[in-house]
Amino acid sequence: MPKVSRFRLSPVDFGGETLGERIARIRKERGYTQVELAARVGIIQSLVSAAEGDERKLSAEMAVRFAQALGVTMDELLGAGRRDKKAQKPNRKVLRRLEQIEALPRTQQTALLRTIDTFLKGAAAR
Repeated sequence: MPKVSRFRLSPVDFGGETLGERIARIRKERGYTQVELAARVGIIQSLVSAAEGDERKLSAEMAVRFAQALGVTMDELLGAGRRDKKAQKPNRKVLRRLEQIEALPRTQQTALLRTIDTFLKGAAAR
């Protein structure tokens, strides 16, 4: 449970989500598991879980480490700098799949890309 401040400060508005929720969202957007993020930060998975669940307050140093591991600025991590979708980094899961597709023979790549194109056309029509 976070320590209660002695000061009577109003809560910080993180744009509709808590800091922990923002860390979890960005982690998932990047395609990391909690274990992978913990390794990148240099901590254990249970601390990532505690941070995402807002069970622990992050020190300034840990916030910087999380931001670096997630590839975002401190403003973005804290919600001060809104990122538009165009500036967002690609999802790691999608990139892994692209690498797998590139490893396929050309004929299989073509067939798979046609299938993807058909699916995307159908999804856009909805």
